[in-house]
Amino acid sequence: MESLEFDTYLVGGAVRDELLGLPVADRDWVVIGATPEDLLDKGFQQIGCVFPCFLHPETREEYALARTERKSGVGHTGFVCDFGRETTLEEDLSRRDLTINAIAKTSDGQYIDPFGGRDDLKAGTLRHVSDAFSEDPLRVLRLARFAARYAELGFTVHPETMALMRRLVRSRELLSVSPERIWKEMSRALSESKPSEFFRVLRTCGALKEILPEVDVLFGIPQPPAHHPEVDTGDHVMLCLDIARQQFNHLIVTWAVLVHDLGKGITPRDEWPKHIKHEVRGVPLVEAVSKRLKVPKEFGVLGKLVSEHHLRCHKIFEMRPGSILRLLEALDVFRRPDRARQFAQACEADARGRLGMEEREYPNGELLLACAMVAKAVDIKPLLEAGYEGGRLADQIRQRRIGAISGYVNSIR
Repeated sequence: MESLEFDTYLVGGAVRDELLGLPVADRDWVVIGATPEDLLDKGFQQIGCVFPCFLHPETREEYALARTERKSGVGHTGFVCDFGRETTLEEDLSRRDLTINAIAKTSDGQYIDPFGGRDDLKAGTLRHVSDAFSEDPLRVLRLARFAARYAELGFTVHPETMALMRRLVRSRELLSVSPERIWKEMSRALSESKPSEFFRVLRTCGALKEILPEVDVLFGIPQPPAHHPEVDTGDHVMLCLDIARQQFNHLIVTWAVLVHDLGKGITPRDEWPKHIKHEVRGVPLVEAVSKRLKVPKEFGVLGKLVSEHHLRCHKIFEMRPGSILRLLEALDVFRRPDRARQFAQACEADARGRLGMEEREYPNGELLLACAMVAKAVDIKPLLEAGYEGGRLADQIRQRRIGAISGYVNSIR
């Protein structure tokens, strides 16, 4: 392809992660001194309507015209974008959220860093580029997600940036962010290396109370120290989250872990630190949160199942074969075999998400999966050949599955 007649710069996450020595997944470019027609004439494919963004005809990497933004309404969509040949690189970088995302790189390897992003990378600081940060409520969630991504590298939020986040939360503009966008940022945060930091940052600036009050209220609620040396329920859930992400790295499991103890948030104060029936009390809360955030249906289902039944998995070695089968049936594992493993992993994260117990063994999950396997392996063909049908067939299948579970449990004792 012939050389371009305008200036292009590598920007954003590609520059940031390269400077951090991390793998670069996607490369985005900003174009200076061009119009949409200039790029179209070069064979670029336009993919943006609100502001011009284009795909390179060969690399398929994204190229965006340099632009500025003006606040025009409420929320993260309340902006007017201006672009044109006269827009400078520094003007484009100035509209970005964080200094570490406002660094550009030239084709010959030179960095353009007007806001000190490289210094902040070295210092491990998440700092806003300008006070315009507080004009976009979505940036609160985005910054919290970066905090979760880079927490293990020692990154922290700059005090002045935290003050801007608090101001933004007080403005109530956060309530204008759609449930779909909140879920998108939250689900991405649950996949970062330390998801607990996402929720801790949101709690520090007051945003967690606005978007997920059912989790925010857990902080400060005590649990029995004998079972929970960390005592605080919110701290327990955060420990569980990080274990679920680091041990299993399965988004649906991490989500279920986040909501597994919501019932403790409505335990009457005079019952503290015990939480009798919290697992059942939590089910309507999980349903409400799942509906409000419009999470995928299967996520909502697993969240409810883990809330309602996680204590049964913890006590599986004390359960009779018939009770184990009822648990498997409640999980619907015979139609959805993946669910048994997801449930077991969430329960393991709950068991290990306790201060000083992070490395404990959890054979309960293995027993649950083994029982599911032997029960599912029961051959029903002889029953059909013997003429069983309807309720009598279902009863015979259950009895044989109970027998298979009993046989396995006795074999390992």
